[in-house]
Amino acid sequence: MKTTQRLLASGLLALSFAAVAVATAADTPSRTGIDAPELAALGQYAVGVRSITLVDRDQLDLGAIDPKTGIPARHDRSLNVEIWYPAKVATGAAPVTYEDAMDSEPPAPPAKFKIQGLAVRDAKADGGRFPLVIVSHGYGNVPIAMSWLGENLASKGYVVAAIRHEDMYLNPAGFPQAALRRPLDIAFVARQLQSSLGKSGEVDPTRTALIGYSMGGYGVLAAGGATLDPAGGLVTRVPGGLLTPYARGGALSAALVAPAVKAVVAFAPAGGAFGAFGAEGVAGIKLPLLLIAGDHDLTVDYTSGARAYFDQAINSNRYLLTFLGGGHALGLGPAPPEMQTDLWNQDWFEDPVWRKDRLISISLHFITAFLDRYVKDDASRSAYIDGLVVESSKGVWTPPAPTPWNARSPGGEVTLWKGFQRRHATGLSLMHQGAAPAK
Repeated sequence: MKTTQRLLASGLLALSFAAVAVATAADTPSRTGIDAPELAALGQYAVGVRSITLVDRDQLDLGAIDPKTGIPARHDRSLNVEIWYPAKVATGAAPVTYEDAMDSEPPAPPAKFKIQGLAVRDAKADGGRFPLVIVSHGYGNVPIAMSWLGENLASKGYVVAAIRHEDMYLNPAGFPQAALRRPLDIAFVARQLQSSLGKSGEVDPTRTALIGYSMGGYGVLAAGGATLDPAGGLVTRVPGGLLTPYARGGALSAALVAPAVKAVVAFAPAGGAFGAFGAEGVAGIKLPLLLIAGDHDLTVDYTSGARAYFDQAINSNRYLLTFLGGGHALGLGPAPPEMQTDLWNQDWFEDPVWRKDRLISISLHFITAFLDRYVKDDASRSAYIDGLVVESSKGVWTPPAPTPWNARSPGGEVTLWKGFQRRHATGLSLMHQGAAPAK
């Protein structure tokens, strides 16, 4: 009897430890689970985070246009930026808990929430010289909702700067402002950090990547070389022709482009449904491009958005990762507990079909492979993104000898997507098309 009790107690203790381990992983969205593909795992570096403010002087405010004159106000534009970076973290240092708020369904006030991080606030930088990644959130979102991406990439040797654009979802006057400011903010922050962090030795200013979600996806496409269509729905929708000088052929169009960019990643990018670029504009992208989208996106539309951009970016070496059945909520991490009591608030974060931790682990795997390949020039990462079967479910693995259940595909003759576990490469497609030959 005592032996049985000891075995039972031992088993319960083991289960409790396992539960704690799982809870810890789930509490920090940048740390992926046991079914994540290979490159999603955290990297070798501890992570620090710090907040800075950058000021872009004397800027147009298209959200504050004088109704009598049609002239917008001008003022200094302050941008808060969260920076995640490889760090030297003291033993026992407490990780950060992020706090912010996003618009709730009217008439409710904005919903406040917290996200547990693994970064340590204001930790000492590692001292390396790392590539810079600029991140632009979705319309009405906030940077910490993408902490899963910032922390994970920082652990892999990137300095990640996420801009707070301050466009509230329920303010209609904010849309023209967002249309202009997204690429301008991205280009400005890129220039500022390439200069300041380049001089301090924290980043290599010649190696920069852009990542954007939704409206931020539109922003990084524009900042990455896609030109605005002067006759398109976006430019003509902004009153007074105020966006026209920034459109293709306009005197200010070059101001939208970020310098020294090596690669662009766009989650569920906006712009297609309202004619931001047109085929000619998207053809202006000459950088490697990774598009990530759900083919049931009811917010920005997959067909006129990511799918069309993939076809139109003829001068780019581009990839399109599609979550089959997935919707728009790809860029934010799992819904914090405070956002799970109301469906509007939860829908900011969660997809109706895909488990969110699974969705972000797959995204991290491909973003890591893509950035390592095209920003760090690590040719070994090509095996994770090139030459794969288009439909993930058509990849097969019949090894000649038994392997562990959780073994990951080695690629090569095994057509199951490299880095994925058997039965866990389903519901996805990855299209790849090289740039058209130069004329």
